[in-house]
Amino acid sequence: MSDTSNSNGVALTIRELPGKWVVYASGAVYAETQNALELVEGDGAPEIFIPRADVAMAFFDKSDTSTDSAQKGTASFYSIETKSKVIEDAAWSYENPSSAAAAIKDHLTFDTDKVTVEEH
Repeated sequence: MSDTSNSNGVALTIRELPGKWVVYASGAVYAETQNALELVEGDGAPEIFIPRADVAMAFFDKSDTSTDSAQKGTASFYSIETKSKVIEDAAWSYENPSSAAAAIKDHLTFDTDKVTVEEH
């Protein structure tokens, strides 16, 4: 587990999660891992990060969307191509994260309003 604070005093906590984590949408599984990480920034909601190696990246297309976080770095977004539709900006990754968030490099997190992420 790592716990750091930025210049604003906001804590960034990253820890390994036990169990098997699955990401699915439109009836298909797009990721499955036993190596998930949980990131919590301050008192924000936890974000579950899945190693890229455990994600079916063939179904993911990088979009033009990006956002910046002082704590984590720049996020690159991905859309998922399902059999019936494209789920825009369903996942994002910090490909060059800040040193405080280095543990999430080569991981993706998901918009839980667009896909389901749960422990099995």
